[in-house]
Amino acid sequence: MKPVRMALMVVLAMSVTGGLVAQAQPKQQMKPKAHVMTAAELQWVDAPPSVPPGAKIAVLEGDPKKPGPFTLRFKLPADYKVPPHWHPGVEHVTVLSGTIYVGMGAMFDPAKGQALSAGSFSVMQPKTPHFAWTKEETILQAHGMGPWGITYINPADDPSKKVGQR
Repeated sequence: MKPVRMALMVVLAMSVTGGLVAQAQPKQQMKPKAHVMTAAELQWVDAPPSVPPGAKIAVLEGDPKKPGPFTLRFKLPADYKVPPHWHPGVEHVTVLSGTIYVGMGAMFDPAKGQALSAGSFSVMQPKTPHFAWTKEETILQAHGMGPWGITYINPADDPSKKVGQR
């Protein structure tokens, strides 16, 4: 009786294990593939009209207009200014090259700015009024959750509302 019981337990164990492996396979196949990109593969285009003209943007991951994660790079020219504004979600920014100056508040005041050089990182909570400017070409990497946007404190500063500026 013991050999029969042992044989049944082995068969049962193999059946359960096989079933678990079979259930795990579809989940493993659903995992997203890796997305690897070299700097040479970045496709820089003019930034959208919601930011001042002159900036370039490269979308690395996702779509900032849609729900879900996104990663962007911004290439800002020297002497570039972004008037006071806020974003609807948490903004994560890493400075890859150059220096960006960031200030907090609803008024553009360079005396309130802090220099963030290459390697620096910042996190802004939703609706935090801030402004920024450069003195040299600067490349930033930003990531967050979409849908993304920018709201200017002074609606007159919104470049998408200015006709013929682009």
